[in-house]
Amino acid sequence: MEFIEPSMLVILAIVAFAAGFIDAVAGGGGMLTVPALLSLGLPPHIALGTNKLAATFASSTAAFTYYRKRLFKPECWRRAFVATLIGATLGTLVVDMISTEWLEKVLPLVILAAALYTVFHRSPQGEHSKVNVGCPKFNRKQYLQGLSLGFYDGVAGPGTGAFWTVSSMALYRLNILFASGLSKAMNFTSNFTSLITFAVLGHINWVLGLTMGVCLMAGAYIGAHSAIRFGAKFIRPIFVTVVSILAIKLAYDAWL
Repeated sequence: MEFIEPSMLVILAIVAFAAGFIDAVAGGGGMLTVPALLSLGLPPHIALGTNKLAATFASSTAAFTYYRKRLFKPECWRRAFVATLIGATLGTLVVDMISTEWLEKVLPLVILAAALYTVFHRSPQGEHSKVNVGCPKFNRKQYLQGLSLGFYDGVAGPGTGAFWTVSSMALYRLNILFASGLSKAMNFTSNFTSLITFAVLGHINWVLGLTMGVCLMAGAYIGAHSAIRFGAKFIRPIFVTVVSILAIKLAYDAWL
């Protein structure tokens, strides 16, 4: 890679920090980091692979933070974990074999629908929405959710965390805080799986990815703690804002 000016590295660091914060709270941080990497002149496949490396740092930090605060219970979501791993592997392997043009057209509408659902959805309140009070039986839902969202993250990626949050609220009646905890854990699973595949293919700039990863971790740490401290009232407006901007950005890129 060509020499990168120090000022550009500073800008990338700020973008990565902001993306880590946003991703830990609402998802969609990749919509900041991928364009930033592309602006350096990196080939698209290198930009995507490098972004997966950096994103893995952020999602692991956020997932561990939610886990330590008892907002995510791994044994309740084993099926979702396995299904996500399989889906992400398949998605990454077939990404060069399918046309994603149709996805670029439909994706903005899907993300906008997620934002509208969050605005009008009344999520459960109180202790009964915690996942650590027992594991409800929703095996088939976990398999379907994990396979589809894992596959999507392997193929494309933008908004995966937001999709996990919204679908978990709808399928399991979780409030937005606990849905965010589940989202970060599963997003880490698909990120790490795709990262391994990109690494095998040699599509990663390790120096740049690790540098941005550190900044993403810092942003994710602060974002996750802020979300946990201030709860749904803090997460909801940020979530709706992020997914709305994401929808507009994708619509502009696909249609205009």
